[in-house]
Amino acid sequence: MKITKRNGNITLYDDEKLIRSILNANREVPREEMSEAVAARLADEVMAGLTADNEIITTAEIRAALYALLREKGYPLTAEHYMNYQK
Repeated sequence: MKITKRNGNITLYDDEKLIRSILNANREVPREEMSEAVAARLADEVMAGLTADNEIITTAEIRAALYALLREKGYPLTAEHYMNYQK
């Protein structure tokens, strides 16, 4: 799968980068503990939903979908930190 970056470059999707960014945002919120396994499941769930109809997706689509999923799964503060971390 391919990702269109903010600068317009197209790269291959790297699940480790998404998992790392989720965990980095979560580290800022000690009361919302998250394991690496949970972060990996969240990343998989987001990407499964986005790639069902698309071969190339944007980082903005990933960001919006992950924000919504984090909130839905009970990580609202992590979601806020993720959005701020990605800016």
